[in-house]
Formats: sequence, C-alpha cells, structure tokens
Amino acid sequence: MRSGRRITAAAVSFVVMATTFVMTLGASPASAATACRIDYSASNWGGGGFSANVTVNNLGDALSNWTLTFAFPSTSQRVSQGWNANWTQSSANVTATSMSYNGSLATGASVQIGFNGTYTGSSNPAPTSFSLNGVACTGQPPGEDPEDPGENPETPADRVNNPYAGAGVYVNPDWAAKARAESGGSRIANQPTGVWMDRIAAIAGTTGARGLASHLDGAVQQDAANGSTPMVFQVVIYNLPGRDCAALASNGELGPGDLSRYKSEYIDAIAAILARPAYANLRIVTVIEIDSLPNLITNVAPRETATAQCDTMKSNGNYVNGVGYALNKLGDVPNVYNYIDAGHHGWIGWDDNLQPTIDITCQAARAQGATPADVWGFITNTANYSALREPFFTANTTVGGRVLREVSGGWVDWNRYVDELSFAQDFRTKAASCFGSNIGMLIDTSRNGWGGSARPTAASTSTDPITFMNQSRIDRRIHLGNWCNQSGAGLGERPRSAPATGIDAYVWIKPPGESDGSSSQIPNDEGKGFDRMCDPTYTGNPRNQNNMSGALPNAPLSGHWFSAQFQQLMQNAYPAL
Repeated sequence: MRSGRRITAAAVSFVVMATTFVMTLGASPASAATACRIDYSASNWGGGGFSANVTVNNLGDALSNWTLTFAFPSTSQRVSQGWNANWTQSSANVTATSMSYNGSLATGASVQIGFNGTYTGSSNPAPTSFSLNGVACTGQPPGEDPEDPGENPETPADRVNNPYAGAGVYVNPDWAAKARAESGGSRIANQPTGVWMDRIAAIAGTTGARGLASHLDGAVQQDAANGSTPMVFQVVIYNLPGRDCAALASNGELGPGDLSRYKSEYIDAIAAILARPAYANLRIVTVIEIDSLPNLITNVAPRETATAQCDTMKSNGNYVNGVGYALNKLGDVPNVYNYIDAGHHGWIGWDDNLQPTIDITCQAARAQGATPADVWGFITNTANYSALREPFFTANTTVGGRVLREVSGGWVDWNRYVDELSFAQDFRTKAASCFGSNIGMLIDTSRNGWGGSARPTAASTSTDPITFMNQSRIDRRIHLGNWCNQSGAGLGERPRSAPATGIDAYVWIKPPGESDGSSSQIPNDEGKGFDRMCDPTYTGNPRNQNNMSGALPNAPLSGHWFSAQFQQLMQNAYPAL
C-alpha cells in the first residue's frame, strides 16, 4: 500500500460510509521511531446510529502499549459502546487505550478496534486527525521530513492530480502499424491507445505483439522526442482468475482458484517491470480488471442474469482479493496511477446496481494490503459503446405524459442515466464516501461516437415514449446490453485531457479495430471461449432482454484485428474524421 493523492476527509451522509485515512506518526518523545497508519471506516444504521471500525497499523518500532486519540468533527457524535480498547470521551475528544492482550504491537503488526456510536443531524462526518502515544500523524515514515516530500519517493507529491494534464500519451506502434495498413487508417494512427496485458505470455510478448518492457522502452523514446512534456503510458491489467464470468468471449487463462498464479506470475511480474528506474519519469496509468467487480453485483444469484461462474467468483472472493492485490502491488510503484473499471451506465446505472458496485469496489480497495489511497480513479465504458452524451433527452424527459425512465421495456427502462458523461460524474460523487472527493474519472470513447447517416439530428416529434426514445437516441444499438462488435458503431471523441468537470481524460483504452470476440467457435491457445453474443444470428438472453445481439459477422478472436469493424468505426466517427 502507498499513500495516494486523492484521499480527503469529508462529511458524508450515505447509508454506507467508509473513509480511509493514511496517516504516519513521527518519532515519539521517548525516542522510539513510532510510525503507523490508521484506517477508519463507519457504517450508518439510520436513525442516528453507526458502527465504526478502526485499524491501528504499526509501521515503526515495536510498541508495548498504545493510546489512540482523535476528535469527532461534531460534539453530537458519541461513543456508546466499544471493543478491543478502553474507550472514553470528553466533549468531542475520544481516547482509546490498549488492553492487556493487544498492547504489544511488533513492527508491521496491526490491531483492530471499534465502537458503536450515535449522532444527530443529517451527516456523520469522519474524524480527520489521529494521534498515537501523543504524537500527531504527519503522513511520513519515521525520520523523514514531512515538509520535504523529495525525501520520500512514496509521498503524494510525486504524483500529479491529473496524470493526463499537460502530457503526451504513448502511441502503441503495433496498433499504429495495423491502422496505417488500412485504407484511410493513417488519419487516426497517431492516436494513443491502451496496451493490454491479457495473459501471462503478453508480459514477455507474443507473436506480432511486443512485451511490456518493450512498450515501456518505446514510451521512453517517445518521451525523449516529446521535449519537456511528460508522457503517459496506459496499460490494461486484465487476467483475473475466472476472468469475465458472464462473457465467454473474454474468458482468460486462469481458473477460478488460480489466485496464487495471478499474484506471482502476473501481478508481481508486471509490478517489477513498472518499477524499473528506466521508467521512473513516465506517468503509468493502469486500468484495473475490466468486467470483474460489477459482475459480482449484476450476474450473481438470485438475479435472473446470474451465471454459475459469477456465483463461484463471488463465493471464493478471488475477484475482490485479486483486485486488492493488484492495487496494492502496483500502487507501491511511485509513478503508477490505478484506475478501477466501473462498468458503464447501461450496466450499473440502475439503483440496485450503482451503490452496491461502489461498495464492493471499496471492499476490494481494502483487501490484500490495499487501501482506497491506492486508487487514483475509475474508468467507465471500457471496450463498450455507450454514448458519451444523449443530446435530445434525459431519463426524466416527459413524453406523452409519461416520464421516460418509468416506461418499462423502453430504452431507459428505469435507469437513472442515458449517457456516460452524466453517469461518470455521478459515480464520482457517490464514490467520494470511500475514495475522497477528488477521485478522478476516465471515459473510454474509442467506439461510442455513433455518427454516420443513422445519427439523429433532432429530437423525435412522436408522443409515444418508446417511439420517441428509439428515434431520438444517439446510441443505435438494438439493446443497451449488447456489447460485442456492435454494428453501426463509430469512433468517439478523440483522447484529450480534462474535457469535463471531474473527468481526467477521454481515452481510447480499447484499440479501435480489435475484436471483442469471435462470431463462431475458433479453437485457440489463449483461453478465449465463444460467446453467442458475438454471433449476429443470436436471439439474446436475459442480460439483453432476449434481443438480437447486433454483432458484426465474421469476427476473429477477441483482441485480434478486425478490419471490417475498423473501417466501419472510421466511417461512423463522431466527430467525423
């Protein structure tokens, strides 16, 4: 775990509140080098009650006893019953002292304590400062000057608030060569795209695709040619055990129980390469395990959309633990910026999906040694097609006397959102309870332009809500749940920094022209299966309400070059090429 730039203390009033503070203590008056991290999280019950869990992590010299002190932001907040410590309170000031059985803390050890409490009003703000044995938390390891972040390569000062601001972004030469080989492809061959590590072999490199170190060497060269402008390198971490439990086309090489291989052969190997001194000046953006955590919300029992594979991954915990391990190990590299996949509005935008997705993401960010400070932000719409903006209606537009959101079976169908920008901005606001109010967002716009002759130019005049939505929407998919090689799609907004409030960048993480999955069964040694959602003749399943798949024909394996799709994406680009 390493300290992140974005964790801030904030008053929150959500039903579930979880705020982590990363705090380190300087030397104590007794001359022992004391250092610790305090993790604080609280869950509101409603009606003015809450439970709080506090973890004291000893990062300094061994302690024989300890006293933790902090102040509540409000005098109405009271400790009513505590455990694993002697709890007292005077006004807003709280003291917890060690018990006979947990006072001894070796270096690297931790102790968990907690309490039930009460509060009045609409919010239950978290405490913002802690002291241990009379020493205020400073955010630095023992013996280091908190005023000089240059002494500590793991301080937040090493990272910039938005890694894309004022920076160039690595252009993948492998993808650029394929784009230039296409008629008209030179128009976009200079655009930056993500580098996908979709199996262990990809780290060293596979036939026709260079390995991670080779890509990073190329980024260093592009950085050198870029003058004083910083360079961002985007890499997709995508190889969880039991990967993509609801879509066979992107299943991976690791079985549901292969967490140890994921750690040692995949994440550890990637982290070691990223940490090489040769790459220290790059801003390395990691996109963490797309299509993983949201599946544990939407595709598990008792939902109709459940799959046996997703039920397995929820029960064995390997998605949560795998993501936590990746966040921890990669976050220890000082110039890495972790962004977790947050699905997209057509997947997570319903009330019973959004907050639970944030909650399980927060859970993963506390697993395997990680904390929310290891998370720089989130990314939405990765490798998907959801429109950036729907200009002609919102979920609350009224047509024929009916609110569009409340029309069952229509395009919106009780979703809170109709486009990615509004979803990403709201996701950011709601995630602040765990990750801080300055958390960043990315939106993948590589294939969500929906231009061309089928693009509506004005709102429909129909008074029938379903007809109105179908005629007015920019997103021309048959159904919002369709995801594989969608017919009619186009390139979206070109990658750029800080395009809207709360958005760090529009990015092309999915390289345009790379297939989502094969249209028919293709034997392979990449661990990739055949998903009927990639078959243009498929009539659907509960996840797309039994509509046609909308997929293009004759598609190759996921990740392989798909010329017909690339040409269509250019043809339907919006803004146009």
